[in-house]
Amino acid sequence: MSAPIRHRRLDVNGIDVFYREAGPADAPVLLLPHGYPGSSFVYRNLMTALSDRWRTVAPNLPGFGYSATPPAEDFGYTFDAHAAFLADFVDALGLDRYAIWLHDYGSQLGFRLAMSAPDRVSGLVIQNGDVYEDEFGPKYDVLRKLWEHPGPDARRAYAEHVSLDGFRDEFAGELPGDVADRVPPDLWTLHWALLSTPERRTNLVRLLEDQPSTLAWFPRERAYLREHRPPTLIVWGPHDGYMPEGAATAYRRDLPDAELHLLGGGHWLLETHLDEVVPLVRDFLGRLEP
Repeated sequence: MSAPIRHRRLDVNGIDVFYREAGPADAPVLLLPHGYPGSSFVYRNLMTALSDRWRTVAPNLPGFGYSATPPAEDFGYTFDAHAAFLADFVDALGLDRYAIWLHDYGSQLGFRLAMSAPDRVSGLVIQNGDVYEDEFGPKYDVLRKLWEHPGPDARRAYAEHVSLDGFRDEFAGELPGDVADRVPPDLWTLHWALLSTPERRTNLVRLLEDQPSTLAWFPRERAYLREHRPPTLIVWGPHDGYMPEGAATAYRRDLPDAELHLLGGGHWLLETHLDEVVPLVRDFLGRLEP
């Protein structure tokens, strides 16, 4: 029987953080860092589906969802800043053993957490989170041009993407029609409502501008996988303009024994193929912590 999601707040180094939690307090933990332009809301259905046997924890990053938005001079709104925050959040909550869900920008934060304390990691679930630059999808072509020519023009291009239409494209782009109509418009409507303040839009542009910094981490993340061989489940939606099928199968280069499932969705698989994802995740997590 599923348990209700609990909605909580926690002070993390002076930042008022909102997070969702479900499941027994003494159960094995699955940590769920979110990506762009999401929040812990994107994990709501997964958390309910796992709440009978696992403790799921999904924080909202600073400046996202219902968490506070500290001034930019106090919080950098870069990948480094968010990765440090995730580590501090885990320590503030007293988590010392966990599996990590790696999705979108949250995959970069989760990888850095895993690399900082490999012995704490029971396993990884990778869902459309890439570390293979040679397998970037066509939507990266525009980003590459912006990365190569940073400055005011690039900043304006990022700012145009931080919009309701931009969010809609992030959540429902590239999907076949019969799949796209499964994605609730609540996703882009809710997240735009929460992120559309001038301060938050500026912070989002800053984060988008910082994405090239993640590329230097890719070789280190792949080395972590080869060295530590964490048990890994890959559930992937190949209808993804950023991370197509090749971005998923590339993980077999460094984790040849990883369990890999290509499903019929795209970047936001939990909205369209939850019923297929949940049994795979339950089986995988059950083997990690019997």
